[in-house]
Amino acid sequence: MSSVTIPSDPQIAAAPQGEPSAGRSIALICGGGAFPGAVAEAIAQRGLRPVMFGIRGWADPKVVERHAHHWIALGQSGRFLRLARGEGCREGLFIGTLLRPPISQIRLDWHTVLMMPRIVRTFRGGDDRLLSGIARLLEGEGLRIIGVADVAPEIVVPEGVLGRYQPSARDRADIARALQMIAALGPFDVGQAAVIAHNHVLAVEASEGTDNMLNRLVELRAQRRVTAPAGTGVLVKAPKPGQDRRFDLPAIGPQTVASVARAGLGGIAVTAGSAIIAEPAEMIAAADRAGVFLVGVAGDGTR
Repeated sequence: MSSVTIPSDPQIAAAPQGEPSAGRSIALICGGGAFPGAVAEAIAQRGLRPVMFGIRGWADPKVVERHAHHWIALGQSGRFLRLARGEGCREGLFIGTLLRPPISQIRLDWHTVLMMPRIVRTFRGGDDRLLSGIARLLEGEGLRIIGVADVAPEIVVPEGVLGRYQPSARDRADIARALQMIAALGPFDVGQAAVIAHNHVLAVEASEGTDNMLNRLVELRAQRRVTAPAGTGVLVKAPKPGQDRRFDLPAIGPQTVASVARAGLGGIAVTAGSAIIAEPAEMIAAADRAGVFLVGVAGDGTR
């Protein structure tokens, strides 16, 4: 099957590089969770216009419908591109939770059918390869794909301690060990999070996601399979080595604090500049109330 493309709007094809200028419309391809809303609010505060493209079955209507919006199904690339062009969007970004779907569950429009040979190739690899491949397909149609840091840097975690509590020297050693392990597992596309306590690996994130990983720790404590004292151990989140930083950045929010406290851990560490935080003020306040430290560290865990 040969592949063809929809004629691109010359204004879209000529989208400049660098930070989007004031007043421009940005297409947000929205999965689940609160992050699409947080990014949209940050974009609006910068004088840009967010246009939400909620993915049916994943995106929360309460989040999507606060702004200009359209609903799309997985596989409707032609509909998305047509609507994005109609809204004047020259840039787009992916944000929110979305698990890799089986190809058989994707609703294909004609444009997507014509792109299927290239789409199938993107499924032959990890999640980062899948997202990067989809981005290349959209950029081939003239829509520049950007990352959260390009339009909402204020929700990117900075370096240093955020809140009242400081990690101890023991915590710093556990953070460094977790970062090394995440880097070592990165080529296997295992996940972006691990829990270490006193140099002991308590959990590694796989397809269950961070909250479910922490819920598993709660169960292990109840079964006395975890012997580290309550208030010790660190949840560490970091991107995989070589990950395209436009997509699937490690994310934390108030729910993360609640899950960490319930699991009996002492704190949370994420890589500064490559993780995002929902509701920063609320999360820091929650961490202080729970006696949990929150810190942005360099990628090698040295700070």
